[in-house]
Amino acid sequence: MELISQLLIVESSTRAFAQEPIIPFVILLLVILAVPILFERLQLPGLVGLVLSGVVFGPSGWHIFHINSPILNLLAEIGLIYLMFIAGLEINLELFHRKQKWQALGFSSLTFSVPLVVGILIARSFEFDWIAAILIGSTLASYTLLAYPLINRLGVINNEAVSVVVRATIFTDIGALLVLAFCLAVNTRNLDFWQVISLLTSLAIYALVIFVCCNWAGKEFFRRSGDDEGNQFLFVLLSVFIAVVSAQLMGVEKIVGAFLAGLAVNDAVGEGPVKEKVVFAGSVLFIPIFFVHLGLLIDLPTLIKSVATLELTFLVVVGLIASKFIAALLTKLVYHYNWQEMLTMWSLSLPQVGVTLAATLVGYRSGLLSGMVVDSAILLMVVTSTLGPFITSRLAISLPSSAVKQQSAPAQPDNDSEQTNKNPFTIVVPVYNPQTQQYLIEMAALLAHQANGRIMPLAIATATAHMDAPQLEASVHRSEALLTKATALSRVLGVTAEPLLRIDDAFAKGISRTAREHKANLIVMGWGKRTGLRARLFGNVIDGVLWASHCPVAVTRLVDSPKKIQRILVPMENVIAPTLQPVQFAQILAEANQAQVTVLNVCDRRTSSSKISWRRSQLSLLVSKLTLPNPPEIQIIAHENVAQAILQAARLYDLVVIPFVRNRTSPGGLAMSDVTTQLASQLTCSIVMLGEPQNSQATDLLTGLSSPTAVV
Repeated sequence: MELISQLLIVESSTRAFAQEPIIPFVILLLVILAVPILFERLQLPGLVGLVLSGVVFGPSGWHIFHINSPILNLLAEIGLIYLMFIAGLEINLELFHRKQKWQALGFSSLTFSVPLVVGILIARSFEFDWIAAILIGSTLASYTLLAYPLINRLGVINNEAVSVVVRATIFTDIGALLVLAFCLAVNTRNLDFWQVISLLTSLAIYALVIFVCCNWAGKEFFRRSGDDEGNQFLFVLLSVFIAVVSAQLMGVEKIVGAFLAGLAVNDAVGEGPVKEKVVFAGSVLFIPIFFVHLGLLIDLPTLIKSVATLELTFLVVVGLIASKFIAALLTKLVYHYNWQEMLTMWSLSLPQVGVTLAATLVGYRSGLLSGMVVDSAILLMVVTSTLGPFITSRLAISLPSSAVKQQSAPAQPDNDSEQTNKNPFTIVVPVYNPQTQQYLIEMAALLAHQANGRIMPLAIATATAHMDAPQLEASVHRSEALLTKATALSRVLGVTAEPLLRIDDAFAKGISRTAREHKANLIVMGWGKRTGLRARLFGNVIDGVLWASHCPVAVTRLVDSPKKIQRILVPMENVIAPTLQPVQFAQILAEANQAQVTVLNVCDRRTSSSKISWRRSQLSLLVSKLTLPNPPEIQIIAHENVAQAILQAARLYDLVVIPFVRNRTSPGGLAMSDVTTQLASQLTCSIVMLGEPQNSQATDLLTGLSSPTAVV
């Protein structure tokens, strides 16, 4: 009897433990951590895995996540708002004022109107009313640049056709959300003609007020708050939710307010650490939860049995693919793009993620759209987010770029020589860790030797409230000791050194400010690995320097003395529009050590021998334009995985030089994985990652190090 009572107690305790709300939340965190990683290993978008996780753990599967859970619904709602806010934040309105604005306007008109008409016809064939049909058509009109990190890494972002697609998102996203707001208002209020005009006027006034007020308030707050990134981060979040609340008070859909808030604070936030933190906070938690919640909405048994849902899904997917193709084809005929550019534009405009899912979900909650449309939209997202980046990866690898001429142009010897004599090539070397200081000074000394320049060892003593505080005094003494050691090392290496001690409120700001004040041409830093959530939220020194620096930054992880480097590997993914700076940087080190540089290109395993020969000749041609005295070796490897091929090849090398490419994060932060990230985490040899300044004018490194006085 006693045993039975104990078993009953254990059973009741287990049942109570299983009903704790914290248990599903722990499982949810595990899902959003592990599933995207697993799917990216399978070369699939992580968001697809999150949606499927919602199906598996939801009502159609194991019933762990409940669709009526207040906590889950709240987090998913925040994720929806965050998704639309980031979609607005990522749109750079300044792009409209640059070149190709008319091409962007033409492409956006075609890629919006053609799918809109096709979507309306499909919806009408399933007997949806006109308002619902227009809303369904508008959800197909926008697109998400899911493959942006890929084309950015391949260096084809400056191709005119690709640039047009990027700029066109400004119009398609805004257009789709305006149609959504209009359809919802007409459906709920049953408006006549003059009321419709009044509604459009109020929408325009609301958008103008939000845009002007948030923009002005953001600039003022950022100006007055100085460098307080924590308060700036909170201000951005507050702006979003104030815009959402005011939208609801005005009778406007809240995701429209979130999108407009993103557009409004875009200019104030700019490209910097605050924006990175804002995007990170949403992409790491709230937006993944939103995609998991979408999976809960799928009624899998009903979906399989419903012939009408399957027919609608098939027609929507085929109609979307065909209509986007027609829009890209018409753009090709009007603006005379070639077939490869046209197909790339088509593949980039295929993925339907952010605005499509948000508008569909809002239409479903308002009763305008049925659950059948939601199922179709989710399946459309799964198909297009997988198909679009896959096609882009096959097409963009050899896409021509307008940046080739700029990157391949040889330096001007006379002007460079005169500039070198007037302003010697200056390398700032921040010193902090005594264990890695010697290798950093040696690396900078090798580069300075080749450029007949100088190095500036820099020690930062962080400021305190009182300048006579014991903590500051101890920091100054420590910095002076580091500079004394650095000066002695420089003297032994035969390089002019000008040590600098700076008292500043932060390391990153002190480094970037010193480099600007002394007109430095290069910053050579030691590797500071991210550690934990705090580093991701509040950044580290390297992040801050890369965001703020006016000159190139060489981030180094040296496992041995740079003087012992004999074999240098430079992976180059795109043979049409490569980043040539790593090749030149590697060649400078090779000239100093009489080492050998190898430029490696990884192509698909199915690439023909003739195509491989073409790649080799193309790389040889590009490298020859750098006028290097000892041209590097060219190596082509056929492999199905770029990162794994480079890792295998790097076992035979002492140093790998790779560009540091800061990807624009697609809405949701669930973009395709970056090869550079994998290499940085798995390479065991020395690494140098070259980061270009945010203004992308990194000419000082190229002209200073590759001048006739530098390479002999």
